[in-house]
Amino acid sequence: MSNETTDLIDNLYEKESFPNQDSNTNQTVRKSPRAKYQIFDEEEFTRGREVLGELIVHGMIASGGTDIDWLIEHNGGFIILEFKGFHNDKINIPKGQMIAYEKLHEKLNQSTKCYLYIVGCDDIEFSNPDSMIWIFEMNQWKNGAIPKTTRDIYDEKNSHNKYTVYREYMEEITVEKLREIIDSHWKEFE
Repeated sequence: MSNETTDLIDNLYEKESFPNQDSNTNQTVRKSPRAKYQIFDEEEFTRGREVLGELIVHGMIASGGTDIDWLIEHNGGFIILEFKGFHNDKINIPKGQMIAYEKLHEKLNQSTKCYLYIVGCDDIEFSNPDSMIWIFEMNQWKNGAIPKTTRDIYDEKNSHNKYTVYREYMEEITVEKLREIIDSHWKEFE
């Protein structure tokens, strides 16, 4: 128990040693060697997700559901990020989720400023600032720069209750560039 307490105190006061930066001379160094937020009790975090998952049970009419991956509010302005994994160079976004995001974006922009990004990623390490991701902003979706299709070019016979967005229509950027975008919006909201 005393070791756990000491570890927690060391973490809080950042007394632990950081990795040697000389070993990664070809890599860009992050602004900080550690994530800003950490899950201190993974069991409790997992338990919280399980409890929520037990809300919808067999026999109910309602089913499914989704979440917002990251919602940032600063001085009344909003940045919303939704992360999707690529499969065969495409991401899938449930129609209901995209409709909710369209409406949320529209309503928030009526009274304040809101940026809503869909972020496509492969199996990457967000701790590496040079990792590549692909993004588009909701205005691109609304303006038709991103094709709104429910048919997969590999499965044209079936229409699905989801939108398929191909990697080629999204902008390729680094994780560090996404951090810069988020920080620029934060500053805009000052």
